[in-house]
Amino acid sequence: MREDLTEAVLAREEVARYLRSARAGDDVEARIREYLDELQTTQRYSFYRALKHPLYPILRKIERRQEHVDLVRQATARGRVVYVSNHKSHTDYLVEPLVLDDNGVRPPVIAAGINLFGGPLGLLHRHVTGAIPIRRQTRDPAYLATLKAYVAELLRRRDLLFFFEGGRSYSGGLETPKTGLLHAVLLAHDVSPRPVVVPTAIAYDLVLEDHILAHQTGPRRPRRFSREVAEMVRYAVGYQSRAFVTFGAPIALDSYDPNSRHDVLALAREVRARIGQLYKVLPTALVAAAMRPSATRAELEDRVDALLVTLRVAGANLGVASARQAVDDGTEALVRRRVLVVERGRGYRVRDRLVLRYYARTIQHLLAGPGRTASTRHTRTH
Repeated sequence: MREDLTEAVLAREEVARYLRSARAGDDVEARIREYLDELQTTQRYSFYRALKHPLYPILRKIERRQEHVDLVRQATARGRVVYVSNHKSHTDYLVEPLVLDDNGVRPPVIAAGINLFGGPLGLLHRHVTGAIPIRRQTRDPAYLATLKAYVAELLRRRDLLFFFEGGRSYSGGLETPKTGLLHAVLLAHDVSPRPVVVPTAIAYDLVLEDHILAHQTGPRRPRRFSREVAEMVRYAVGYQSRAFVTFGAPIALDSYDPNSRHDVLALAREVRARIGQLYKVLPTALVAAAMRPSATRAELEDRVDALLVTLRVAGANLGVASARQAVDDGTEALVRRRVLVVERGRGYRVRDRLVLRYYARTIQHLLAGPGRTASTRHTRTH
């Protein structure tokens, strides 16, 4: 299958056209074959399921919950599926495929940054979990043409999961969509039946890397995964969270032209909007959005109640029934995470405003109204 996939990619019109346009003397085909060898991945599903056991120390800290998985069952029964998700944490790679496995849905291949492929973990990704290493920073046209053609051919054989923001969100909010892999999916127009896109939202009460992401400054260059794991271990002490994975109605691609930049951007905007509506609004986000440098319990409940009114009007996917519940659960989690401090008289004070802002931004796409951006609203509340 490996050699068949390579030859199929080389035979695709977009790759053949690029080869014809290459300058004389450039060994472009050899470079494309090298890229294809790098992209090749194998998913050994029985081994993958067994990973639950060595990863139990991490997974036991995260309670997995899913919504609308029936939509996925229906979509996979009809053909190939591309899951497009937001990206909160390195644990997304574990949680989302395991939610599918928990519900008897076939596993997708995952597109992941190439910085995750160093050392033993790289072997695990390449030969067990079935992850595709993506060079996010490269601008080599040969690589971009190869990647898109490879994904288009892969969709004849496998489902795919990728994160539309590229890397994790450092701000906490939904980032601007990256269009490269969406364009590659549109290029699979000759796959029958044509794949559908399933928008997928993942939300956590607490993100394992919240302190790392919120305090990140300067250029965000890919780092060795082993270094990031060491940092994550530090913040895993006492960590407990729920992870909500919410699937949306499939998006048919028949009306999108892969040769139209306008259509690719329109699809990216549609996917982002769908994920934003699916995103679970959890107590920590509500408390963070309502919090001031200090606040009493009553003040927090009043502000959260006002937020809930706005969010209901916006059709948000609420994970709380009342302001009291949100303040109970949200303050407890944020105090445990050392983001808030309990003051005398049952009030609260901000201990780490950067991490608090990180959680507040997770729902700003639902709160920003006409003429007011999420960033300006955020500035006014914090």
